[in-house]
Amino acid sequence: MIFHITTSKEWGNAQLKGEYLAPSLKTEGFIHSSTLNQVIDTANAFYKGQPGLVLLCIDENKLIAECKYEKPTSLGHHDPKIANLFPHIYGSLNISAVIKVVDFPTGENGLFQLPKELREE
Repeated sequence: MIFHITTSKEWGNAQLKGEYLAPSLKTEGFIHSSTLNQVIDTANAFYKGQPGLVLLCIDENKLIAECKYEKPTSLGHHDPKIANLFPHIYGSLNISAVIKVVDFPTGENGLFQLPKELREE
C-alpha cells in the first residue's frame, strides 16, 4: 500500500469526477506518494500545521496508471530522513485504487503522527 496526502475538499471533488488529479500531475507529470515508513516525514516536511488533510490509502495493484519508485524531486530539499525512493503515479489516480481514506489532523505542535487506523495494520 502507498499513501497520498491531500485535502478533504480535493478528495471530495475527485469522488464526484471519478478520478483524482493532483496539481503535481500537471506541473511535474506525476502524483507524489509515500510508503507507510515515509508518510509522516513527508507530511511534517511539506504540510506542517495544515488543517483539513486526509491520507489516501492506495492499493498499487489496482492502479491503472504506472507507478514508479524514484528519488524525491523537491529542489533544495535535503532532509536525510526522506532521501530514499518514493512512489510516483504517472497519470490520474483511479478512485477504485483508493481502498481507505483516513483523516490526517496535525497535533497541537503542528506536526503529524501516524493515525491509529494505520498503526494497527
